[in-house]
Parts: sequence; structure tokens; C-alpha cells
Amino acid sequence: MLEYERTGSGEPLVLLHGIGHRRQAWEPVIERLAAEREVILVDLPGHGGSGRFRPGGRPPLDAMRAQLTEFMAEQKLDRPHIAGNSLGGWIALDIAAAGGARSVTALSPAGFWSSYVDVSYTGVLFTVMQASAALVAPIAPQMVRSAFGRWVLMGWIAAKPSRLSPERALGDFRAFRRAAGTVFRFLRAGGKFKGGVPAGVPVSIAWAGHDVVLPRYQRRRARRLLPQAEHHLLEGCGHVPMSDDPERVAELILRGSASVEPSQDMAPARPDQHAD
Repeated sequence: MLEYERTGSGEPLVLLHGIGHRRQAWEPVIERLAAEREVILVDLPGHGGSGRFRPGGRPPLDAMRAQLTEFMAEQKLDRPHIAGNSLGGWIALDIAAAGGARSVTALSPAGFWSSYVDVSYTGVLFTVMQASAALVAPIAPQMVRSAFGRWVLMGWIAAKPSRLSPERALGDFRAFRRAAGTVFRFLRAGGKFKGGVPAGVPVSIAWAGHDVVLPRYQRRRARRLLPQAEHHLLEGCGHVPMSDDPERVAELILRGSASVEPSQDMAPARPDQHAD
């Protein structure tokens, strides 16, 4: 059973959060998106308020994608727009590759590792952060009361963690701890996005300028696999950019899910035209 919310009106837009997070990651952009889209926020299996993730012997990514595809069918969502962050971005692109999305906007998507070193780096980072979270869990409610404490807890995924309320920061911290089992399933499985999004499906990919989880140089592989996509760079943002710059992220998603060509003056992010 997946926990979800539906709000707003317009063409349906499904929002998929990243690994170890929860649907509330999208709260900073919901009001803006819901003014023009019917927004469906869902907790990934094994995350937030959703039930335990049970891949049933299948590769974790395949199992999670299948559960989300089933969820969309239950909600009578026929090829909705999908926006995803991190793991959610990878899943969104995979669903699009299978013909299940009207458009995709991927924010710092996983699956674009260039080498085993990249995969190992991400695995070590999550292992260290899970171990650290277990150590500070007893004092986390006190830590989130200060901007410095929120930086200690959330600064690895947000460039501006002080913008998170104490309640949001504590909820995100606890969600990360709860999802530990699912996180490590994915880290052990590895894998990469293979490409193959059908022509005619708009794809927008934006990398965060200060992403320490999936460093922005990984966007080179994204450009090679998806040359038809719009590629952007979100300067001043961390791996989870929604709270760092809500307006830019919301405009990027609305532009990516527009039914008509956006106007030239809508510029949510700097076009990413050059390699590092």
C-alpha cells in the first residue's frame, strides 16, 4: 500500500522523491505546481508512510517501477507527466522508456554513474550518513532547533538547510533512518539507466550545482544518452533542490510538462550546454 496525496487541477503530474526521502520533499513547490497541474505525491515503497518494500526476488529498480506503474493504473493515470528527484528521476525515465509517461522532468537523477568508482562513492556516502544518523538520533530533536544543527543533519542533500523548518528537517531525518533497508537494497544492486525514451516524449534533466550525492559531472553521461533532452544546471542548489530554490524548480517542472511550447522568457535554469 502506497501513501499518496492528490491536489490541484489540470493535467496529472506525478512527483517521485529520492531514495531515503519522502513525498514531503516536494512541499516547497506544491502550491505553485497545483495551480496549473493535478499533482499526485507518492511515498515510494519502503519510504515515508508506504508499506515495506518487498521486491520478491526481482531487481529492486524493476520491482519499484512495477509497483509505481500499478499504482498509477489504480489511480487511473494514463501516461501522466512525471517529475522525479534522484532515484525518483531514474524511475521516471525508466517509466518513460517503457511508454508510460507523457513527459519527464528529472532532477539530479540516479543511474548516470560513469564507473564503479561513482557507484562506490555514493554507496560509501549513504553508509556513512546512515551510521551517523543512528549515532545522533537521540539528540536530533534538539539539533533541528538551530540552523547549525539542521546543516549538520541535512547539509549533505540541501545547499540551504536553514530554509527547512525544524519539523520538516526532523521528519526528513527520521524518514531517512526508516528507509535504511530499502536504501541498502538499491546500493547493493547497482545498475545504470540504459536510455531509450521514445521520440516525442519531452525530457528535461537538471543537475544541482552543489550536488555531493551525485556529482554534477555525471550529467555528461546524461547528455550522451539523452541528447534530445533539455539539460539544465541549477546553480546554488543541493541534491534535493526543491527547498533550495522552489521557484526555479517549479518553473522547470511546469515548463517540462507543458502541452505547448513554453515562451522564450521562461528560464527556470541556466541551459547546460558545456561539459565541466
